[in-house]
Amino acid sequence: MEEDPENTRGCCGGGGNNSDPEDDRCSDSDFGPSKLGTKEYWEDAYQQELETFREIGDVGEIWFGEESMSRVLRWMETAKIPEDASILDIGTGNGAFLVELAKHGYRNLTGVDYSPASVELSRNVLKAEDLTDVPVKELDFLNCQGELKDFDVCIDKGTFDAISLNPDNTKEGKILYVKALKDALKNNGFFVVTSCNWTKEQLLDRFSEGFEYVQELPTPKFQFGGKTGNSVTALIFKRVQ
Repeated sequence: MEEDPENTRGCCGGGGNNSDPEDDRCSDSDFGPSKLGTKEYWEDAYQQELETFREIGDVGEIWFGEESMSRVLRWMETAKIPEDASILDIGTGNGAFLVELAKHGYRNLTGVDYSPASVELSRNVLKAEDLTDVPVKELDFLNCQGELKDFDVCIDKGTFDAISLNPDNTKEGKILYVKALKDALKNNGFFVVTSCNWTKEQLLDRFSEGFEYVQELPTPKFQFGGKTGNSVTALIFKRVQ
């Protein structure tokens, strides 16, 4: 069976996004807690990937696959996001998306992650690509306390998913995420979110205050039990006053 390129270790909340309206209500108890929502899990995972990168130069797993990056880059090109736009990669992981953004000409990039191993891995990956001028900060997005401001574009591929799976303070974490995002974005700035746990309707509900829905990006569909769904959901929002 061919592996679904969108299926990664981050997708564990609900096994894909079902299109049944009865399942689209935004609830704080949609998913049970998971180790994928803990800092310890990601620190261990990125420490292993860091060691692998040092040994053989493999950057590790790309969250949601390479197509997830291409999808966002195509939208940025269509939306005419300028090359000097300030762009924040939330939960940068191994920094692979920062590399792709830089290769496409974007030069005002910042990555953040709360995992020290992720930050070290990202910096090593960027250095290998001669991109030492791209800053990667060790920072908890939920508690950044005004350090992140005035971004034109914020991009999240799976970080909100992981926050939603945190065994501790899940509800508070989702509230803090929205607040931090509002603080980080300029007015009329764009938020690009890719999720494998939340449906379009749930994300629209979660980001209903302070954000305006712009569009949905096409993602792979599947059929199961007579229903049609998406393996992931990718939405664009605009920050509004």
